[in-house]
Amino acid sequence: MELRHLKTFKAVVDAGGFRKAAEHLGYAQSTITSHIQLLEEELESPLFDRLGKKTILTETGRRFLPYAIQFLKLYEKAKEIREDDECPTGTLTIAAPESLTVYRLPPVIHEYKQRYPQVEMVLKPSPNREALSRLRTGETDLVFLLESEWKDPDLVIKKLVDEPMVLITPPDHRFREISTSTLPALVEETFLYTEQGCSYRMLFEDYLQKNGIAPKTSVESWSVEAIKQCVMCGLGISLLPRIAVQSEIEEGKLAGIPWKEPHSVATVMAYHKDKWLSPALKAFLQMVNQHAIRW
Repeated sequence: MELRHLKTFKAVVDAGGFRKAAEHLGYAQSTITSHIQLLEEELESPLFDRLGKKTILTETGRRFLPYAIQFLKLYEKAKEIREDDECPTGTLTIAAPESLTVYRLPPVIHEYKQRYPQVEMVLKPSPNREALSRLRTGETDLVFLLESEWKDPDLVIKKLVDEPMVLITPPDHRFREISTSTLPALVEETFLYTEQGCSYRMLFEDYLQKNGIAPKTSVESWSVEAIKQCVMCGLGISLLPRIAVQSEIEEGKLAGIPWKEPHSVATVMAYHKDKWLSPALKAFLQMVNQHAIRW
């Protein structure tokens, strides 16, 4: 049952005949006849009695008419459901690791909510692997990751800013630099790692492995904040993005040794290539790009 057939049926009723309906719709009269015949075949009953020059609804036609009108009204209502580019609405779901949800995204989200209060924001702190999984299943609209640059044929990926890494130690720690002379001493340190699959954990582990360093002890934590507190208490050392430790270093609570290795990470955002970019999502992407210029 096609919408155009319903429109033709309603036009015949309103016009009182096939010829006038054809003139109104701009169809040939044979097209009007064909549309009505197809409806009658689906309903297995005639819709009109053709009595001379008069076209009168049958009992089936009278009973069918309210449904046809309702369908056509629903269609017109459906056409009205469109989001205004000047006033995005709906829900925007974002996934990102802890470092970005705490240190990069809050100013963006704050400005966005002030400008578009009618958009519901859902922020899901997620490790990189989990965030990507959420994106591929359609659970989230957009993800932010701390990653080395990579390509994925199913995703639109944009690098926003390089994120310098810092080896953090307690303020009174003996390390002041990472060099060939200090590398052997790393074996004696307790390494505080983020969760498995974290890009900069893998970066750190790869560096240690290439230099033949196998730490005697290590501790894993899903929380960057917990790692910082542990380092402050002298429980070990860790490699974290500078954005996550900048204030503690400036306040003297931590010491930071710049990570000078060529391989590093960046803040990137990604969405599925087949994702419909709603006005809400378009506005958020634009705002992120504006903020990223200042990062």
